[in-house]
Amino acid sequence: MFNVVLVEPEIPPNTGNIARLCLATRSRLHLVKPLGFSVDDRRLRRAGMDYWDEVVVQYWEGFAEFEAATRPPSRRFLLTTKSKRRYWDADFREGDYLVFGRETKGLPESFLLSHPDDCLTIPMAPEARSLNLATAVAIILFEGVRQLTPSW
Repeated sequence: MFNVVLVEPEIPPNTGNIARLCLATRSRLHLVKPLGFSVDDRRLRRAGMDYWDEVVVQYWEGFAEFEAATRPPSRRFLLTTKSKRRYWDADFREGDYLVFGRETKGLPESFLLSHPDDCLTIPMAPEARSLNLATAVAIILFEGVRQLTPSW
């Protein structure tokens, strides 16, 4: 259905929860190295509820490799707090890449600046700096599911 991309994720339970979301939506999980943990991490597997082996996971050696492999006509949506375009204004399609940056820094600024039309944000009160990564992925992923499979 969708491609959920985590660029240099740092927190194992976030990635485990996101893996579970991917399994629940039949989406592919892409992990862009370096990872801040081992995929054998007990916390990762616990958060993934032992579903890890059932999730379709693709690993990328680095951001440049991922970027080169997913150039247009692939569609990438870059999730960031540095955009005014709200996620519900996007028209999601089968196979889209939903790209999320690492928990402490987000996506590379240069990448965001070179792809401003691909950036989306989750609006929130100004007092909140950001959302938990797994929460953000769930919001965006299920909006895509809602748009593509209203019967679910």
